[in-house]
Amino acid sequence: MPVPYYERHIFFCLNDRDKGEKSCAHDGAVAGFDRCKSRVKKEGLSGPGQVRVNKAGCFSQCGHGPMIVVYPENVWYAGVQESDLPEILESHILNGVPVKRLIYDPGVKGANKVK
Repeated sequence: MPVPYYERHIFFCLNDRDKGEKSCAHDGAVAGFDRCKSRVKKEGLSGPGQVRVNKAGCFSQCGHGPMIVVYPENVWYAGVQESDLPEILESHILNGVPVKRLIYDPGVKGANKVK
């Protein structure tokens, strides 16, 4: 199996639905993305072999956001506020321990479930 270019990807849903419908962008996901990306860079965690913070479109989980997905672990986080980001970075990204209180099960049959 090839060595991954990045150890982890942090994907932020930044979907902005029309007509004022509930979406991650309306719930502060853009500010959270900016803060997370800045913190990862500041901590020297970004770049090849480390962490990549990515913008993403809709995860089809509207109403549960802001949503973040971390790969390769396939951990979905829901309702993530800016104040949760330091805990996610410290616990999950640096120490490999997902933040259980924020974990969301997208309910996809056959998906890897984190407990």
